[in-house]
Amino acid sequence: MTTADTTTTSTDTDSNTSTIEYSPERPARLQWAQFAPDVYKAMIRLDTAAKQGLDHRLYELVKIRASQINHCAFCVDMHSKDAIAAGESVERVIQLSAWDESRHFYTEQEIAALELTEAVTVLTDGFVPDEVYERAAEHFEEAELAQLISAIAVINAWNRFGVTFRMAPGHHQPAQHAGGHK
Repeated sequence: MTTADTTTTSTDTDSNTSTIEYSPERPARLQWAQFAPDVYKAMIRLDTAAKQGLDHRLYELVKIRASQINHCAFCVDMHSKDAIAAGESVERVIQLSAWDESRHFYTEQEIAALELTEAVTVLTDGFVPDEVYERAAEHFEEAELAQLISAIAVINAWNRFGVTFRMAPGHHQPAQHAGGHK
């Protein structure tokens, strides 16, 4: 939905018609990729390199969770759609914002990755705790752990672009972009 789109939806229940008027979409502040194309291309290459060797479903869960924490609606929308299109269950994507209370939806490896994602994303709470890092190290080989931390760092960078430039959610189509963030 864009600002030019109609912002009403009609529903018909028992002969009652109701109209819901949604708030208008906020325009992006700047199409940053047009003005910093080399940075954008470097981010695409970094994103591609960071996901090497990681399970795709785990990678998308990490991206969604970091994006939720950072309130990047654009990235939450994109990666939720991509995860579901890649076979992730809607239920696991929905529960992700409350994964700690819904641990039974996730593997121990995924839980360790989500704990690490939160610790790396919210550095204002202090350094990444040793117990979080050590738990992740128990579930990932060193190369995988390095890739996982790289992927967490990259999605946090994407989130900063998305939030700062006010990129609007709702327009992404899964598999729309090979690089993931276009």
